[in-house]
Amino acid sequence: MTSTFRTLTVPLDAASFPGGVPSLMVRDDLLCWTRREAGLVGFGEVARFTATGPERFLEADIWWRHLVIEAEIEDRVEWPGTGPVAFGSFAFSKTSAHASRLIVPEIIVGLRDGKAWLTQLTFDDADLTEAGARAALERWLGAPVVPPATAAGADAAPVEATLSTGSLSEAEWMTAVAAGVAEIRTGELEKLVLARDIVATVPAGVSAAEILRQLAVRYRECWTYGVDGLVGATPEMLIQVEGRTAQARVLAGTLDRRDADGMAGSPLEFAERVLAGSEKQRHEHNIAIQSLTTQLAPFSEAMNAHSEPFILELPNVWHLASDVKAELAEVEGHVPTSLALINALHPTAAVCGTPTTVAGALIRKLEHLDRGPYAGPVGWLDAAGNGEWGIALRGAVIESPATVRLYAGCGIVEGSVPDMELAETWAKFRPMLESLGIGS
Repeated sequence: MTSTFRTLTVPLDAASFPGGVPSLMVRDDLLCWTRREAGLVGFGEVARFTATGPERFLEADIWWRHLVIEAEIEDRVEWPGTGPVAFGSFAFSKTSAHASRLIVPEIIVGLRDGKAWLTQLTFDDADLTEAGARAALERWLGAPVVPPATAAGADAAPVEATLSTGSLSEAEWMTAVAAGVAEIRTGELEKLVLARDIVATVPAGVSAAEILRQLAVRYRECWTYGVDGLVGATPEMLIQVEGRTAQARVLAGTLDRRDADGMAGSPLEFAERVLAGSEKQRHEHNIAIQSLTTQLAPFSEAMNAHSEPFILELPNVWHLASDVKAELAEVEGHVPTSLALINALHPTAAVCGTPTTVAGALIRKLEHLDRGPYAGPVGWLDAAGNGEWGIALRGAVIESPATVRLYAGCGIVEGSVPDMELAETWAKFRPMLESLGIGS
């Protein structure tokens, strides 16, 4: 790149987007990160960085810092997520052939806490103006903004589609779970996370924008993400950085909401009995919390985590959840960026197991699957190092105009039962199947 990277951020009227970020999901090639109608949506691409291997996070961080340190930035809003922003998706495994990536869009619209803004990013020499930025946004939208999807979409007729086995059949995957339990009983590891994949073929075609709108409306408490064909709605925040404050949401312990049908008491009371009252589920959750807090501690001056997990209610499942908050310390003269933190934190026990090295090797042996971006970090970062990085769960990769590969995984501990873990994967596939219009 020989030209200077330049950005202009101007305020918008938040009232002009009554549907929030989902109302801007009108193109299948968009980039997005949204929760409860707030977030960021990007259009176009002016720069891209890709990497593979164990240094992918640090290489991306160096590339981004070099890009923004020389940038000409005019920011009339000055808010986390304004100015230069890149969307990112990283492979789960350091051995994956899948390329991790940062993508810098041409246009970004952001909404948060009653504020709205528009950022244009370019390497061209032409002047950046507010009128030009607004005109560029209109070109990308290309049509009037459509309303977001509604819950009524759940009543629509199922689309014609077929589901096929991924890397392992159901029986083979349950055999892998049993093998994982046997390894845990040897004392070599405490927890193992095993994933599996299925492929949905939709002859009428797959719309990324429709998938994202459906997810954003149905799963408002999750973070809906779309980056380069990776789509989903994750309930798990790996790390959120704003200034010196870092936050995370850790999940481990899952219960299908359909299991409450016909049970005594309210559904939430049932979830509290089965999840919070389960030694297996509490053990799995404690491992996940300890994994994150241990890795985050060297970067923190102070840290606070829930002493007791809470029940996170989602449309498809309940989870045991804990929120962690930390005040970041300066490391070598500066506060670590969000990418530097995910380099230290990933993979957590919530998506790999513990000890990490043993669990990672066993995953490669038993899954027969390159997870690609599944269970890897996905999100965004700005020039100040602020960012939000979720774990790419409840998601899928759009592999062609008519095919989507869905992923789901389960935490395996000594008390895990293979057929119950298989049922849990189907509960976790449900958000994507619903967003595709496929009954489950």
